[in-house]
Amino acid sequence: MSRIVIALGGNALGNTPLEQKQKIDHAAHALVNLINEGHEIVISHGNGPQVGMIQLAFEKSSAVDQKIAPMDLPECTAMSQGYIGFHLQNGIKKELRRQGLPWQVETIVTQVVVDETDPAFQDPTKPIGGYYDEATAQTLMKSQPKEVYAEDAGRGWRRMVASPKPIDIVEKDSIVNLLNQEFIVIACGGGGIPVVMDKQGDYQSVSAVIDKDFASAKLAELVDADYLFILTAVERIAINWGKKDQTDLPQLTVKQATDYCQEGQFAPGSMLPKVEAAIQFVQSGKNRRAIIASLEKATEAIKGLTGTLITDEVI
Repeated sequence: MSRIVIALGGNALGNTPLEQKQKIDHAAHALVNLINEGHEIVISHGNGPQVGMIQLAFEKSSAVDQKIAPMDLPECTAMSQGYIGFHLQNGIKKELRRQGLPWQVETIVTQVVVDETDPAFQDPTKPIGGYYDEATAQTLMKSQPKEVYAEDAGRGWRRMVASPKPIDIVEKDSIVNLLNQEFIVIACGGGGIPVVMDKQGDYQSVSAVIDKDFASAKLAELVDADYLFILTAVERIAINWGKKDQTDLPQLTVKQATDYCQEGQFAPGSMLPKVEAAIQFVQSGKNRRAIIASLEKATEAIKGLTGTLITDEVI
């Protein structure tokens, strides 16, 4: 039996609650199949589309009704963890019942510790929220000097926030305890709620976004997982993507993966953070492996039939 952390992309969960439930019903079969194979699973997920919708809803509503307070990013992330977890719990529980398995499912609203001196706080690059014209963005920055807005891919100006690296998970002991009691655990949704520890030893939230794949790698490390699965839309990592000599890679060592990252083979904001997170996990302990594969073929991937396996050495 292996302990597996599975990272689901936020885009894989759809753009509306109805679409999300439909996609989760489809995904639940592949996830529960891993339980049926005798493995323990922890599920993390992205929340890019969902947290953006939540924040935009509060932003627009508060502009027309003063009784509605604007909601900052940590609270929006917590809300997205709750409703995505709710849908995942129900979809997975339904599949468990269909397959006659006794496991329970639990979502943990997860706080992820970051370093307040992380250089990312001095260079916010993660776009969130709605689009504005330049004049409106400049006005917003004057009224809120701590906020940064920048042009995003020619579509308008958006608020930019920091994306610091995760260093610890507040609820890690609870996650392990639930795993030991035959629970499927859903944790670190949207990369987790970023927090820092103050002088009194209390956790305070910060306005930032933690990359979901790096948070999943840290989660896998802290729960002593055997595998990190990063499930995406493609079956395998490829080099020379989109070119005539595109080559799929069934297996990579950490050194090979690092070399390809340095060559610029993987797109920033797409495959690059997935590969970097996989490298981070594999290097965090002995006999740890990462697999990047498609959601539909997760069960085949752990058997080596598909996906890209990343290890510390050649197998």
